[in-house]
Amino acid sequence: MQLKFPFDSSSPIFGEATVSIDKTIDRVFYYVGERFFDNYPKWAVEVVNFEPLDDNKEVSIGAKARQIRKDNGAKIESVFEITDYDPYILFGFKGINAPYKQTYLFEYDENNKLTRLTFRFELLELDVFMRPFQKLIRTAIEDGAENLVENIKNLVVLECN
Repeated sequence: MQLKFPFDSSSPIFGEATVSIDKTIDRVFYYVGERFFDNYPKWAVEVVNFEPLDDNKEVSIGAKARQIRKDNGAKIESVFEITDYDPYILFGFKGINAPYKQTYLFEYDENNKLTRLTFRFELLELDVFMRPFQKLIRTAIEDGAENLVENIKNLVVLECN
């Protein structure tokens, strides 16, 4: 007899949030994508230690970084690799030793002269013992995504004149 769980163990759990920023798309992408290694710890406030792992510290597909995040009092270390870098459109990275993916999508609204930034966090795998808590985890991811885009918006408005 095969057990049937009341949750889907194969689908990623994700959260997404969008914010409009009163800056041009080139300024927003510069802050988030081009200057990622400098600015990421500013908007990801749970990151307590961050270092690019490539000597040239250039933001490009294949570049790697190590981060230590403090989540609910626990320090979690992960290494990730930039997987998407399409200026003014898309920037993203994926965990190498942890099953997550982060994506930043950029769109410019010509009518309102605003840049729309969408952030998506995907937890690609979930340990068996955590599966019953999928709804709570999804809510936490969505709340985190909302906070993150607000942090980016505030920083871009403040630092990009």
